[in-house]
Amino acid sequence: MSQEFALLLARSQFAFTIGFHIVLAAFTLGLALFLMFLEGMWLWRRQPVWLSLWRYWSKIFALNVAVGVVTGVVMEFVFGTNWSALSSRAGAILGPMMYMEILVAFFLEAGFMGVMLFGMGRVRPWVHFMATTIVAIGTLFSAFWILAANSWMQTPDGYTLAADGRFLPVDWWAAIFNPSFPWRLAHMTVAALLGTACLVAACGAWHLLRDARALPARKMFSLAMWMLMLLAPLQVVLGDLHGENTRDHQPIKLAAMEGAWDPPPAGEGEPLRLFALPDMQARRNHYEVAIPNIGSLYLRHNLQGRIHTLNQYPAADLPWVPGVFWAFRLMVGLGLLMVATGIAGLVARLRGRLWQARWLHRVMVLMAPAGFVAMLAGWWVTETGRQPWSVYGVLRTVDSVSPVSGQLVLGSLIATVLVYVLVFALGLWFLLKLMSHLPTEDEPGAAPEVAQRSGKGAQ
Repeated sequence: MSQEFALLLARSQFAFTIGFHIVLAAFTLGLALFLMFLEGMWLWRRQPVWLSLWRYWSKIFALNVAVGVVTGVVMEFVFGTNWSALSSRAGAILGPMMYMEILVAFFLEAGFMGVMLFGMGRVRPWVHFMATTIVAIGTLFSAFWILAANSWMQTPDGYTLAADGRFLPVDWWAAIFNPSFPWRLAHMTVAALLGTACLVAACGAWHLLRDARALPARKMFSLAMWMLMLLAPLQVVLGDLHGENTRDHQPIKLAAMEGAWDPPPAGEGEPLRLFALPDMQARRNHYEVAIPNIGSLYLRHNLQGRIHTLNQYPAADLPWVPGVFWAFRLMVGLGLLMVATGIAGLVARLRGRLWQARWLHRVMVLMAPAGFVAMLAGWWVTETGRQPWSVYGVLRTVDSVSPVSGQLVLGSLIATVLVYVLVFALGLWFLLKLMSHLPTEDEPGAAPEVAQRSGKGAQ
C-alpha cells in the first residue's frame, strides 16, 4: 500500500470523525443557548409553556451531549495515532489550546450540567438559571479554543520555527487571535444557532401540521422562524467578511471556491460561476455557466476587481478544486434558502398566517438538516481548501502523518465507521422518538426517575 494511499486513509478517518462530531458539538452549542433563552422566558413570564419547552429540549440536549462525547473522544486518539508528526511539530501551540478547551470549557460545562439537567425544583430558580447559563458559556468557551486552534492552522501567527522544525510560541495573543479566528468564531457560532433553528422549526412545523392550535408547537415554530429571519441575513454578512479574510490570507482556497483558473479578459471583472466542472488535469472548467463581473462585486465590492487564480500556482500547491467548488455552492445555496424561509416566515407572520401556512410548515420539515448540512459543506471548504497544508503555507499534510502502515489505518477506519454509524443511528433514532411527541404541560425532565426518588421536580 502506497504512502499516498495511507495518507488518504488517514485524512478520510479524521474527516469522518470530525464530520460527525462537529454536527453534535454545534447542536450542543446552539441548543445550550436556546435552553438559556427558554428558561429566562420561564422565569420572566411564568407561563407553563416555557417550562415544558425547556424540559422537552433539555432531554434532547442530554442525548446530544452523550453521543457527542462518545464521538469526540476518538479524535483525541486519532491525533496521536495518525498525526503524530503534526502533534510533535505543532504541539507547543496546539497542545495548550486543546488543554484550555478541556480545563476551562469542558470542565465548566460538565460541572454545571448536572445541576442544569437534574436540579430543576431542588435548587433556587436563580441558581438553576445560573447553571444553565454557565453551561451555555462553557459551550462557547469550547468553541472558542477549538476554533482558535483550527484557525491558527489556517492562518498561523505568533510563532517561530526551531532548528528542528518545531513551532514555538512567541506571542500567544497573536497565536490565539490569529487573522482568521474572529471571523471563523462568529461564522461558526451563528451557523450552530441556524442549525438549531432549522431543527426546532422542523419539530414545531411537524406538530403544527397535526394540530395548528397546539401552543408548544406554535412557540417552537415562532421562535425558530424569528431566529432564521434575524440570523440568516447576519450569516450572509459574516460570510462575506470571512471571504474577504480568505481572499487576503488564503488566496488559493478562494480561487478554488470560485473555480477561477485564469484571470478574466482585460477590462472585465471576475464572473459569478453558477455551474462548472473543474478539471484538475486540464486546469480549466468544462460546461461553465457564469454571469460576467458579478463575482468581483462580492469579492472586491466593485465590478472589475481581480483575485488570484489557480494557474498562478503549481499543481502541487492546489487543493481538490471540484470538491471545494461544489461544497461552497452547496453552503451558499442552503444559506440563501434559509434567508428566503426566514423572510417567508416574516411575511406569513405579518399576514397572521404563520400557524395556517401549511406549505411553509412542509418546507421547514424538509429543511430540518439544512443548517447542519450547510455547516458540513462549509467545513469541507475550510479543510479541503487549505490542502496540501496542515499548517497553511508552512507544514504540508504529507509531512504531518504518522509513520504507520496503510493496513493499520484502513483497519481503524473501518472500525471507526462501523462504531460511529451505529452510535449515530441509535442517537438519531432516540432523537426522532423524543421529537415525535408534542410537549405537554407536565413534560418530564431529562431524568424523571431521579426526580421521583428525590422530590417532585416541580418548579
